[in-house]
Amino acid sequence: MRRFGRTMVTTALAVAVVGGTAGWASGDSQTAVTGPPPGTAAWRADTASGRSLPDPATASPHEVARFFAGLDDAARRELVRSHPLVVGNLEGAPVGLRYEANRIAITATGETRYASLAAPDRQILAFDPRGRGQVAEVFGDLEQAEHVSVIVPGADNDATTHDARRKPHTGPAGMARALRSATGGSSAVVAWTGYTTPVGVGLDAADGRLAEAGAARLARFTAGLDAVGAPDPALFCHSYGSVVCGLAARHTDATDVVAYGSPGMRARTAAALRTGARVWAARGPSDWIADVPNVAFAGIGHGADPTSAAFGARRVPAADVQGHAGYFTPGTQSLAAFAAIATGDAR
Repeated sequence: MRRFGRTMVTTALAVAVVGGTAGWASGDSQTAVTGPPPGTAAWRADTASGRSLPDPATASPHEVARFFAGLDDAARRELVRSHPLVVGNLEGAPVGLRYEANRIAITATGETRYASLAAPDRQILAFDPRGRGQVAEVFGDLEQAEHVSVIVPGADNDATTHDARRKPHTGPAGMARALRSATGGSSAVVAWTGYTTPVGVGLDAADGRLAEAGAARLARFTAGLDAVGAPDPALFCHSYGSVVCGLAARHTDATDVVAYGSPGMRARTAAALRTGARVWAARGPSDWIADVPNVAFAGIGHGADPTSAAFGARRVPAADVQGHAGYFTPGTQSLAAFAAIATGDAR
């Protein structure tokens, strides 16, 4: 009974802290964007070369890849022109076609907040304007790279904030650029803001609802990478993004799962993630995530601290990391270790 009482007290503390009594910002409740992309109904009603089009909701990425392999260039281009939002988000579709389709889809929104994403030098692998907007951007040559890494961000990231250049090395795109540079360009890196993230640090950040929806999308995204012949990825999972990765890990073919600034991965141990990937964890000395109670009760809290010895993850050195988002700052121990993981050189 006393153990139950301690659990209740700890859980109450977690809710109070997450609610803002420790000076954090409370968050607005978000509705997760799920399901196939806009335009799917028109896509389902269309054909190409007399063949039905693969259903975005049910066709596997490998089925999609085989479908596109059977089309000539003219048929592919017509699908891009007629259904850019579907092609741009269709896991298993050729990478170059997706870049082209998303440039068209972004321009078609007419929204200035997305305009920079349509620049000729941007490689946008996914774009969904629903809600706050979702985006996946590739840095490097995804089709020719020896290694692929995927950045999975935490709260307050969406299609308009994922490349906040006023804070270099901190947002998803900034982390991706820093990691690619640290690998000497041998790894392609995807900044994957492909799920509805929490806003602020409120109840959305304390429960697993958005993470569960994000995990399903991340698993399908990695299956899409496999379908187009990309190397098995290393997942770099920041803050709430590590909750997403924890739930998705067993459904991906990731070589490594790296949790940094993590509130927990919804698992008691690394083994409980049920993944063949190597599991790593990092936390800097001034990261406020250390103040989040590592509890899991009635859906609140994300469980064990991934940097604890009991969790069993491999530790990433992070003694010189500043704050919650400084893990990719050039010159830090953590970035050097991340680069070694990304290139398969870490042991």
